[in-house]
Amino acid sequence: MHMRRQVSLALLTTLSLSRLPMAVVFITVSDALVRAGLVVLAAFSDFLDGWIARHKGLATRWGALLDPVADRAFMVTAILVCYLDGLIRLPEVALLLVRDIGTAIGFIVARVVPALRPVELQARMLGKVVTSLQLAAVLCVLLLPVAVLPLVTLIGVLSLASVVDYSRAVLRARPRGKGAARHTVGQGTAKGPPSSLPAARK
Repeated sequence: MHMRRQVSLALLTTLSLSRLPMAVVFITVSDALVRAGLVVLAAFSDFLDGWIARHKGLATRWGALLDPVADRAFMVTAILVCYLDGLIRLPEVALLLVRDIGTAIGFIVARVVPALRPVELQARMLGKVVTSLQLAAVLCVLLLPVAVLPLVTLIGVLSLASVVDYSRAVLRARPRGKGAARHTVGQGTAKGPPSSLPAARK
């Protein structure tokens, strides 16, 4: 049983890490259809390892850190490559990455401010929606440019709302008084890609 679990965890780690070579391939190829295929494949690998982790009881703290890092690495790479290739403008890049920049700043603040260190963050529904729309936006950049501007605008608005949502959740979850237990910020008991270091993988 222990060996089977180790093999399954290794498979999940491989699925997460697979998005890193996908990002490298995205840089090296120029065909829009191939790049779109990589976006779909990255999204599927993310869904698959999350589904396995949840339904097979294989959630781990290491997986919870690795998975969103791999996701963000692929997504940010794809967006920046599209910008460097002249497929998307700088203001649109900024709107697409608002949530990621806000999340990075929030992570640093949560680790630096002593009162916030006990708070463990998990994905919230609004953040998941933004992630899905980011994937759709990259596909539109590659295959349907006319839809990019309205979709990116929507992502910018929802990203700001997501940052506010997380900030409020962190402040509500921070422990009060000495000896307070650790609090988790998340969408109920659902597990998803975290913006900080959560207790579960997905």
